[in-house]
Amino acid sequence: MFGPIFLQTLTPLDSAAYVPALRWRQAEYQALSRLDEAVKNRIVPFITIPAIEFDFEAGTLKKTIHEHVHPFVARFQKKWGWRPAWVGLDESIAKGRMNDGEHVFDYVLNGLRSFGGLGIPAVPLSSDPDTRTAVSRAVSADGYGVATVIQLEDLMQNDARTRVLELVADVRASPNETDIIVDMGAPEYEPYEVFADLLLAVLRNFGDLGAFRNFVLVGTAFPESMTAVAKGSGEIPRHDWLFYGVLTGKLSLEMRKPVYGDHTVVHPRFAATMDMRMARPAGKLVYTKSKAWGIRKGGAFLTDRGQMHGHCSVVVNDPEFEFRGSSFSKGDEYIAGCAAGLLGPSTQTRWKQVGINHHMTTVVDELAKLAAGSSTV
Repeated sequence: MFGPIFLQTLTPLDSAAYVPALRWRQAEYQALSRLDEAVKNRIVPFITIPAIEFDFEAGTLKKTIHEHVHPFVARFQKKWGWRPAWVGLDESIAKGRMNDGEHVFDYVLNGLRSFGGLGIPAVPLSSDPDTRTAVSRAVSADGYGVATVIQLEDLMQNDARTRVLELVADVRASPNETDIIVDMGAPEYEPYEVFADLLLAVLRNFGDLGAFRNFVLVGTAFPESMTAVAKGSGEIPRHDWLFYGVLTGKLSLEMRKPVYGDHTVVHPRFAATMDMRMARPAGKLVYTKSKAWGIRKGGAFLTDRGQMHGHCSVVVNDPEFEFRGSSFSKGDEYIAGCAAGLLGPSTQTRWKQVGINHHMTTVVDELAKLAAGSSTV
């Protein structure tokens, strides 16, 4: 189904590579670890260690910086192993320090190095001097280079390239060992043609992207909240994916094609900021289709877990959901098992994992077909 293994170290990625942006919460790292091996071989994740969750009952953060960060290395080794990944820090984490005063990047990258993990630091243009110094130590020790993460508003400034090259110099890297990750967040994609023309003008103004090791474009059209989605069956257009087809179709021969990335089925601004003692989230299933996310939504999950059997049955049997079959991914396998009553309704974290696992597998399949010229976006 997918192309050959091509990633045992980080090299310039081919047009069938995929970059899922993950916040490394349980549903996300479990979805990643349960991908089929052939799918893993086409992926380089952009992992961000997220902000610490708030304990509403205690009125304080649930963990210290050290407690929050400490499990990352062992979990990365177990869930992703030797495979490459970009590793970034939420701004609140980058500002904190481990118990002994060590910078979080030093702690994490030293830990990955101890077992041969291939973690490339991903640094925003707004990063502080201490963070850049810590990253420079990793660049020198590992030789893996660096990624600079650029927000769309920063890319649109005339000094964007200058700022990128200043960061590259600060961490003692060179452009040809630097990856450019443009994280657009959740922009207004429509109309596609207009936004594509605007973005291409901005990229031309930035200058030669071929001087850098990789150029990745990340975005999403997945909503920040599902409260506006009605009960029953519905769909949300995958504007980010559909826009990518329009954008790449407009590229001139001399322009570098971006590697596709997205935020899977989790909005980048999602954070556990809601007091779950007061929340009654609905039971729902998100299923990535060719041009939209199919949504199956019911009532409160905790008072009716059994509703998931019905949701899964609809996804499996309704042609509108474009079910790919139980063997397509571990997520599809679980959906089919639940539809047949062979697997239980589990937890909401598990259903988020199911949706993410299916989504990543779908995107890899789509990109492989696009690269082979057997389909269009």
